[in-house]
Amino acid sequence: MNNRLKQVSIITGIVSLIGTCIVGLNIAFNPPVNSASPNTQPGTADDPVVTKSYVDQQIQKALGGGGVTPNPLEPTAPAVDPTAVNIVTLKPGQILIGKAGAEFIVRSGLAVIYTQDKDGVADLTDGKDLVNGETAPKNHLLSFPRDGRGIQVKQGQSQSLVVMVRGGYAVQ
Repeated sequence: MNNRLKQVSIITGIVSLIGTCIVGLNIAFNPPVNSASPNTQPGTADDPVVTKSYVDQQIQKALGGGGVTPNPLEPTAPAVDPTAVNIVTLKPGQILIGKAGAEFIVRSGLAVIYTQDKDGVADLTDGKDLVNGETAPKNHLLSFPRDGRGIQVKQGQSQSLVVMVRGGYAVQ
């Protein structure tokens, strides 16, 4: 039995040695794919990772514009921040007209709803529709679903309205 164990050990050692030699020869004659040779150029098949400026230059050359990378346009800020809140003061006789999606909150003064059609303005605080001429409650969130609807100082009042406005609006 002891003799058999020695034979198995010797065979195992020989197989391990042969396997190691095969792996070593494979590495020696087949270098890894990602190893860079000293004469590779960026943008070639041997080195495909390139910078944005290189790509821009190649596009300009292909379009006939030369090799100069154009400067990007300066970013511009949006004209109106739709989430900004503006404080608007309305004098008697003026009408505050909301753009579609605008929201108003009457902070002081007596206001009434202004519309030219039968539909009104949504009072989101009470969950009801306010029609033309109806009083706009103070500190209620009013939503204007379409252009052309708004609020004005109640007839006969001499005090101004102070209104918080979010979204587009115009004073007439």
